[in-house]
Amino acid sequence: MRSPRQIVDYALRRRSVLADVYAGRIGVGEVCDASPYLLRAAKFHGQSSEVVCPICRKEHLTLVSWVFGDRLGTISGSARSEDEITRLALAKEEFTVHIVEVCRTCGWNHLVQSYVLGEAVPKRARPQRTRRKASQPSARTASD
Repeated sequence: MRSPRQIVDYALRRRSVLADVYAGRIGVGEVCDASPYLLRAAKFHGQSSEVVCPICRKEHLTLVSWVFGDRLGTISGSARSEDEITRLALAKEEFTVHIVEVCRTCGWNHLVQSYVLGEAVPKRARPQRTRRKASQPSARTASD
């Protein structure tokens, strides 16, 4: 499997959001808004992390990996396990993985990282232009 590329880490954004929550500029209800779909995905597809929830401090966060890609068909936009993502990377063209941390107790969720996997789609080669032959003067007619 090719290694992840175009990696984006959202740690600075996470730190900023948490600083705003701790300072009271953002309400807890605004950041603890995990959808039922995300909570189910965390239960069935997530991986436990060593990081304790920064809001409720009651449990370890769960990491959920979501896959997105034009060539993935119906599985685009769904949560997948690490094994499934590895198989997709070997079999599919380029797709993006988004890792979201979620607390199953209070609903805290935040995008942690995104990266690209899969076989890179080669850029389409431009068709070679054929040079036109210089037009030859047509045969003269009797009227010339």
